[in-house]
Amino acid sequence: MIKSKEENCVDAVTSTQLWVKNVIVKYNICPFAKKELDRGSIRYSEEKSTDIEGVLESLTEECKFLDKHETTETTLLILSEACTDFEAFLDLVYLSNHLLKISGYEGVYQLAHFHPDYCFEGDAEEAASNYSNRSPFPTLHIIRETSMEKAIAAHPDVDAIPDRNIAFLNKKGSPFFADLLASCLFSKS
Repeated sequence: MIKSKEENCVDAVTSTQLWVKNVIVKYNICPFAKKELDRGSIRYSEEKSTDIEGVLESLTEECKFLDKHETTETTLLILSEACTDFEAFLDLVYLSNHLLKISGYEGVYQLAHFHPDYCFEGDAEEAASNYSNRSPFPTLHIIRETSMEKAIAAHPDVDAIPDRNIAFLNKKGSPFFADLLASCLFSKS
């Protein structure tokens, strides 16, 4: 999904905003996202570093930002240059979770993660179910744990969300979501 650097004239933040609005919220992939989108409490931060150290530094800075800005509910840290390879991205996710733990953020923030080539373990690469976690760019989603706990407690059947998503994604099919994801790529002028 990500173009090579020579071809990369895609705006990562705008593309991610379109993805949140036109995929995640429109199709209710995450039933908690609409409220935050409507409130304008989602922070979109682009990290242009190509190295893991730079990404981890930005992750720490974004946690510190959330510490100081209580009206910002969540941050999508968009990696426009790093971890285009999905396996390398999974390594980064592991390191990111470890960093949260050693930085004292365990129990304060949790991470969700998205990638253009996301593939759940045991699923075929082309399985429609993978599109629940496919995004225009590799993305680390920093979530306030207390807010997530409240949202889960208020949801009538949180355990049904993954099954509902899988059924919906399978019904629509991979080609539908591949086209939809591609339509979110916003070119810089």
